[in-house]
Amino acid sequence: MFDFDNETKLHVISLLGSFIKHFYSHQTINTMTTDSKSPRREFLGKLVAGAGSTLALPALLTSLNVDAAIDPNTVADADEWFSKVKGKHRIIYDAPEPHNGFPVIWSWVFYKTNNGTGTADNELTAVVVLRHNGICMAMEDRIWEKYKFGDMFKVNDSATGTPAIRNPYNVPTDQLWTANGIEGIKALSARGVMFCVCDMALTVNSKRVAKGMNMTPEEVKKDWVSGLLPGVQLVPSGVWAVGRAQEKGCAYCYAGG
Repeated sequence: MFDFDNETKLHVISLLGSFIKHFYSHQTINTMTTDSKSPRREFLGKLVAGAGSTLALPALLTSLNVDAAIDPNTVADADEWFSKVKGKHRIIYDAPEPHNGFPVIWSWVFYKTNNGTGTADNELTAVVVLRHNGICMAMEDRIWEKYKFGDMFKVNDSATGTPAIRNPYNVPTDQLWTANGIEGIKALSARGVMFCVCDMALTVNSKRVAKGMNMTPEEVKKDWVSGLLPGVQLVPSGVWAVGRAQEKGCAYCYAGG
């Protein structure tokens, strides 16, 4: 049996999910066939059976030691936060990666082009769900510098080309952004864009980081939550928030690259 570290296990889960999605998207669906021995079903059966103890998803998830309990206050606060979704035009940007700031850029484009076609900000809502590696976008400069987020999340400073030690997406200084009037998280939040961050991803990543910093996972996570940008809402998980946003009538847009 192979003994993978948590980061590798998460990567394997992601790859397996992407592979299954890719497989389904490239198969012809035969609606007349219900035989349990169809090629697709047979393949997926072999995939699960062949994974054994190394790739079985329940075993991988269990071994991550992610606390199952969810603070009911987080759920209540998040549900209340979603009541702020308003207006005729609503969209949710699903952001599992920083993706060079495009989850923020596209939110700005959504507001700018709707303004240009006759719709004011009070008739618009963009919800940006920062999950998986996208969680770094939710935190202030102090956290970026202290925990070396530039290294961790592969985000470089546009001026120096070295790993960023500040959040480049909150108040942008990148010439490409400033020359085009692109607003960052702080300005967009003031206009009504709703940013939230995945509590599950904070929990998993804080455990990983704590090992190398002589800190407990609880200390790291507490520090990260204290360092969330003003207005960023903590939600039980990113996928939970994606579902809630769609229930509120937000059209879905994948913003992860």
